[in-house]
Amino acid sequence: MMSRSYTNLLDLASGNLPVMGRERKRLPRVMTVPGIISELDDDQANSVTSDVPSSIVVDRVIIVANQLPVKAKRRPDNKGWSFSWDEDSLFFHIKDGLPDDMEVIYVGSLRVEVDSSEQDDVSQLLLDRFKCVPAFLPPEILEKYYHGFCKQHLWPLFHYMLPFSSSHGGRFDRSLWEAYVAANKIFSQKVIEVINPEDDYVWIHDYHLMVLPTFLRRHFNRLRMGFFLHSPFPSSEIYRTLPVREEILKALLNSDLIGFHTFDYARHFLSCCSRMMGLEYQSKRGYIGLEYYGRTVGIKIMPVGIHMGQIESVLRLADKEWRVGELKQQFEGKTVLLGVDDMDIFKGVNLKLLAMEQMLKQHPKWQGRAVLVQISNPARGRGKDLEEIEDEIQESCKRINETFGQPGYDPIVFINRPISLCERAAYYTFAECVVVTAVRDGMNLTPYEYVVCRQGISTSDSSSQSDGPKKSMLVVSEFIGCSPSLSGAIRINPWNVEATAEALNEAISMADTEKQLRHEKHYRYVSTHDVAYWSRSFFQDMERTCKDHFRRLCWGIGLSFGFRVVALDPNFRKLTIDTIVSAYSRAKNRAILLDYDGTVMPQTSMNKTPNQEVISIINSLCGDVSNTVFIVSGRGKDSLGKWFAPCKKLGIAAEHGYFMRWSADKEWEICGQGSDFGWMQIAEPVMKLYTEATDGSYIETKDSALVWHYQDADLGFGSSQAKEMLDHLENVLANEPVVVKSGQFIVEVKPQGVSKGLVAEKIFTSMAESGRQADFVLCIGDDRSDEDMFEIIGNAMNIGVLSSNTAVFCLHRWTEAKGSNWKEINNQEVGWCIYVKHHQSLLTTIASTVQGGKYTVQVGREECWLCVLSTGTPEMLCNPFEPVEADQEHMYWIDGKTVSRAIGNCVN
Repeated sequence: MMSRSYTNLLDLASGNLPVMGRERKRLPRVMTVPGIISELDDDQANSVTSDVPSSIVVDRVIIVANQLPVKAKRRPDNKGWSFSWDEDSLFFHIKDGLPDDMEVIYVGSLRVEVDSSEQDDVSQLLLDRFKCVPAFLPPEILEKYYHGFCKQHLWPLFHYMLPFSSSHGGRFDRSLWEAYVAANKIFSQKVIEVINPEDDYVWIHDYHLMVLPTFLRRHFNRLRMGFFLHSPFPSSEIYRTLPVREEILKALLNSDLIGFHTFDYARHFLSCCSRMMGLEYQSKRGYIGLEYYGRTVGIKIMPVGIHMGQIESVLRLADKEWRVGELKQQFEGKTVLLGVDDMDIFKGVNLKLLAMEQMLKQHPKWQGRAVLVQISNPARGRGKDLEEIEDEIQESCKRINETFGQPGYDPIVFINRPISLCERAAYYTFAECVVVTAVRDGMNLTPYEYVVCRQGISTSDSSSQSDGPKKSMLVVSEFIGCSPSLSGAIRINPWNVEATAEALNEAISMADTEKQLRHEKHYRYVSTHDVAYWSRSFFQDMERTCKDHFRRLCWGIGLSFGFRVVALDPNFRKLTIDTIVSAYSRAKNRAILLDYDGTVMPQTSMNKTPNQEVISIINSLCGDVSNTVFIVSGRGKDSLGKWFAPCKKLGIAAEHGYFMRWSADKEWEICGQGSDFGWMQIAEPVMKLYTEATDGSYIETKDSALVWHYQDADLGFGSSQAKEMLDHLENVLANEPVVVKSGQFIVEVKPQGVSKGLVAEKIFTSMAESGRQADFVLCIGDDRSDEDMFEIIGNAMNIGVLSSNTAVFCLHRWTEAKGSNWKEINNQEVGWCIYVKHHQSLLTTIASTVQGGKYTVQVGREECWLCVLSTGTPEMLCNPFEPVEADQEHMYWIDGKTVSRAIGNCVN
């Protein structure tokens, strides 16, 4: 169940959205069959969870982008609108790579403002004729959403521009973020109007709609949804400066597949997920995936291409309308270099002009012969920075032409006006070299278009085609997305003006045979990796990623942009709190085994001493003569003995069971096999070596073990050092009676034959031998060392130490509950998980059961998973109650009916 307050949190529009005129009727939802919307508990409709397949299956894809691929123009009589397809839009050509029988619906905004009185008619017209669903954004939201958050915050940040001052980039404005969320919500409403969640795919595009996946996932848990980012994704050092960084990351992770143009962009995204959310990716058979609450979020790396058919058809028009011969006449005897860029602060146009100026200085032979034609497309944004760069470009053009110009010759031809694709194609066909000096750009298809235009078309009457071999030359910035795919291009650092000048000289001085070879290589790639190839590849990966959606159980959990879906195996069923309470109440002999760090005490707590509440809970459990309670920890016996001195009946197993004490009035027993610790003299120098090299790490020396901790070190570097140390220690200690293990931010060396599993086995055996065979087992832990206890439980049942009717409950963190031991337990049909906040919550539950009163559970940010081991039918706890406040720790009442939040399976 999802909290109703989630709607209030995420629905920024509920109190902030302006009234959009008179109430308009919604477009009818287009569905092949009626959808079945399951209402979890008593909440409003939250998720489509029907397992009933449609009687008619019509695959359909809904493409969502900021703008629709249509052109809108007011009719001459000013009565109504006329619309036509925008064939220059990338999204219009996506359908070329999709199956022929797949229907495509577009959702997006229009480039024009439509009066509210006309919006219904326009919507119906676009849906009927173009299968487009327009999202009309109120002007005040549009301004803050697009020109505000998108262009002032996301666009500069994703292009590595930080707001160092209020006059340079501007400070973060929370109202712009709220408008961005409100706009995304409007887009989601339009998608919901036409979606059939059981049959449709949704493909969301670009940074304008990065939080849209959360809105859609909240309504449709099993929706098949992909997202593609068409801009760069910055490194984690840059991205982490964004105040809403986690909200956007979590929203993107509600997609099933996230696409990027290059591996660098994907690597930066994965690094952010690792450093900010602790998520690590896995690569399997060429596919990259992130495990996120039982779902695998796929990562797709595929640069977009151009539409070959469109370019080739334009070439024919260019030949007729422009007759490239006119350009030959205009630039007769000249070598033309071409630049085609948007007027943008990141396109590096002025750096290109400076490089041209430098080339003319360093290589005077090109004076009077080399011409740079710079075409500037209209700016998409606005602002003082853009005005400054325009002035700088104009000044550079004027200076260079005055310095190197001659009668009938200007080294810089600056075209600062919109030009058609036909006219652009004519310049491509004629230019000897295309130069791209963008300092940062998501993709940039200019080099692709140029290569195809230089190849030309195979027609006998094409005046632009020469009989000789085709050749082209590219000078491209290494900071643009297309650079990795153009291996024959001369790659440059645009900030290095001198090196760029030499690259220009090299490009136009190169032998024709070399130009031909490079051109052929580029054309083979561009012609085969077109926009259809890109869309087909992405869609096929989305199908593969989503193939198990309707087989799994899904629960939506979390508040605001913390919302996510937990996906579970279909064999999961709910387990009520009554089951646990009943098993506890019926039991005559109970064994309760608790880890300490991360279980009894939070892992992040600086003060590891148990507070009075913990002591009270432990004493309550120990006070029941039917209970045998043990703290099973890796900590030393002196610390544990001192901390739990008030708990007289508590058993303690220290240092993973090397030392063991049944109660405070008993002596410590040594359970290890040997007392020779000479290996410490070998292991300690190795650990010191890594400690000196890893800032934030330290060595903990125990009586029986050495532990290297790196939780305070850099996450990536610490993990890398831990892997290296593990291998190093295994080599130098190969002949010693020890084991080397890695755990949660630790590497530990300890004697062989010492584990928490052996402690559990000894406790169960001792209870059985004394005639008190355990019929209820509660085992709680938080890292891999605790899996030994869980494995022993299954073995104990097999050998009769535990009865086959014993009710067994184990608690374990989800992220650590994926080891091979869990698979062994699962084979016995006893391995299951349930999500709770803090282990202390469950202890409070059990401790208060005997009193029969109601109680509260504080649910905070620290999350762990309850694994239920049972020989009966495995079920699970689920469904949160309404939290009191949304942004702080939330209060949940447990009344014998439901407990905790959502739920997952420990085993894939």
